[in-house]
Amino acid sequence: MPVRTGCRPLPSLAPIWTSCHTDGMSDSPDVIHHDEDGHRGRFRIDRDGKHAAVMTYSRGRPDLIIIDHTEVNPAYGGQGLGQALLAELVRWARETGTKVMATCPFASAQFAKRPELADVLL
Repeated sequence: MPVRTGCRPLPSLAPIWTSCHTDGMSDSPDVIHHDEDGHRGRFRIDRDGKHAAVMTYSRGRPDLIIIDHTEVNPAYGGQGLGQALLAELVRWARETGTKVMATCPFASAQFAKRPELADVLL
């Protein structure tokens, strides 16, 4: 059965980003959606009715996910959407006790640059 979670504050990037924020560039706030169905899941941002960014993962076991892909629509590039997705994934992993591995080059590079996120890594 699919699991859906709504929006949450992202304290590690505050005040520049929360998963429910008004960015001043659109009339509606961005919301980070979390969907999980079986062993696959994703965090995504839709903006102005369009796909803006997505980070996907698969479950290696019940307490482990593997981030395998991050994609930002070129129309929204350079706005920190990939960072926001990773921050929300890390917040969720901490809250649920889930460990993380990353095969996605973007996520791997971010974990290497940001040691404060290392507590969720396997």
